[in-house]
Amino acid sequence: MVEPPSAPASQPSALRGDYSSAAPDYTVAQRWEHYAPDEHAIWATLYRRQIDLIERYAAPEFLAGVRALGASATQIPRFEDANRVLQAATGWRIVAVPGLIPEQDFFDHLAHRRFPVTVWIRRREELDYLVEPDVFHDFFGHAPLLTNPVFARFMQAYGQAGPKALSTPGGLRMLARLYWYMVEFGLIRTSAGLRVYGAGILSSKGETVYSIESPEPQRVAFELLRVMRTDYRIDDFQRTYFVLDSFEQLFDACYDTDFAPMYRQYGSLPPISPDAGPA
Repeated sequence: MVEPPSAPASQPSALRGDYSSAAPDYTVAQRWEHYAPDEHAIWATLYRRQIDLIERYAAPEFLAGVRALGASATQIPRFEDANRVLQAATGWRIVAVPGLIPEQDFFDHLAHRRFPVTVWIRRREELDYLVEPDVFHDFFGHAPLLTNPVFARFMQAYGQAGPKALSTPGGLRMLARLYWYMVEFGLIRTSAGLRVYGAGILSSKGETVYSIESPEPQRVAFELLRVMRTDYRIDDFQRTYFVLDSFEQLFDACYDTDFAPMYRQYGSLPPISPDAGPA
């Protein structure tokens, strides 16, 4: 039996997932046939209220991915069905996991074009806020962009960068900020205006609208070092969003940069506040 990681919360808490049958790489069987009718109904509720919002607010690449995957609006998807689409599009596949997994295992999966997706789904009282990622967040929020070759290649490069971050003081924190702002909470400019592509936004009804429509948060042009030095909020809507011009901009900035000197220079310094204005 593998040991579950600690929950990333202000107070220590046990993770919800069942890690008792996980393999050494933390993968499990999805066991789709074990989902209860109410669990499928919760998926349907979440899907129904998000699908209309993403038509208005999501990036075109995300919408294309949703259509390509063809996930059911009424049932939790079977991962094997999604994998046929992902493998054909970019060589990726999703693997079932009990929940959050240790960083080194997460990086290794990404480096080998495997995206970990949690098998359980939230309860009804958690429709609007969830401490840990569930199958709706992971699948609906992340899987669609894995059909996009440029973004999928960035995700693989991110995984390949993990070991260096783990071995350099302050590196993991800086790399985690890149994931937070550019994978979970990213915005992108399009010909139709600002659009959302971040999974943490697109799996949240409230933040999908807030991130684009609200005058409260600041929206800052992407700059790699600023992103990696900026702290983030885990218990509320973000106060800062970083905006890409294209996914190629993100890939080129990261792929052509040696992160090690950045870790050494800035890893031990206090982070920039998430409320700080543009540099």
